[in-house]
Amino acid sequence: MASADRAILDVKRVLVLAPRGFCAGVERAVEAVERALAEYGPPVYVRKHIVHNEHVLRGLEAQGAIFVESEDDVPEGETLVLAAHGVPPEVHTRAAERGLLTIDATCPLVSKVHAEVRRYAAGGSHIVLIGHEGHDEIVGTRAEAPGAVVLVETVEQAQTLELDGSRAVSYVTQTTLAEDETADIIAVLEERFPTIVGPRKADICYATTNRQRAVKDALAHIDRLLVIGSKESSNSNRLVEVARRGGIPAYLIGDEGEIEPAMLADAVTIGVTAGASTPEVLVRRVCDWFRQRGVVEIREFGEVSENVSFAPPNTGRARTLPGAA
Repeated sequence: MASADRAILDVKRVLVLAPRGFCAGVERAVEAVERALAEYGPPVYVRKHIVHNEHVLRGLEAQGAIFVESEDDVPEGETLVLAAHGVPPEVHTRAAERGLLTIDATCPLVSKVHAEVRRYAAGGSHIVLIGHEGHDEIVGTRAEAPGAVVLVETVEQAQTLELDGSRAVSYVTQTTLAEDETADIIAVLEERFPTIVGPRKADICYATTNRQRAVKDALAHIDRLLVIGSKESSNSNRLVEVARRGGIPAYLIGDEGEIEPAMLADAVTIGVTAGASTPEVLVRRVCDWFRQRGVVEIREFGEVSENVSFAPPNTGRARTLPGAA
């Protein structure tokens, strides 16, 4: 008997957490690429990863999408889709100079943060951006007002942050952060800068919040948590952290092929969830993996329903080559 099969002998049930998987912003971005392929035909170029999930990317490539690092890599006059995480403003300028048909699939909740940064910057404020260095969303948000934005990643950085006291201070956050950790950072900022202002509605998106709360609700009922998602996915990594902070071992897996014996050892009840860029088919495959190894009780856990949807981005703008009338 294989070691994974031996380890699973103790597993009696799998609880599949709800809500999980695709959020409205991811659905909108993926559909934008698929609509562009249907309307204009391949190839359709996509700047960076439309969402952070290899399975989704490979599926779009099979349909004719080509992923590029920069708009400068796209031939003049071709179709370009911008990823859900948002881009710096200069990307739009360069795309227009190249005559690209640009479809902006930035999640509306990310666009909300960009608008907040522009508004705070116009008022002369220092802007504290809470998020993770190097993440695509942070790159785009920071570029909205590079001279005014300072990035804070941790409570420790918030405690030592030095700002010019003659200017107002405001904050915004990445949309895919851990809810509790972000609240701790904001509390420190509010203590150190009593007049600091933030968004009227929290920047962390509804899907990130709902998935983290579903994990917290499940912690008393599970021995392990498997989070299906990409290593690049901020919100998937945060789900792992939420479980571990709650005392439950948790593991990030790309699909069922990454389940290892150590993840299951001595566990009776396994929780399964998925990040906001993970398609439901991968959840079904993980459930089938357990089912094929004799686990009979596989059921939904949680009752939160999501009915959020966003209007699709415009895909009908005419191509304009440089110098054309």
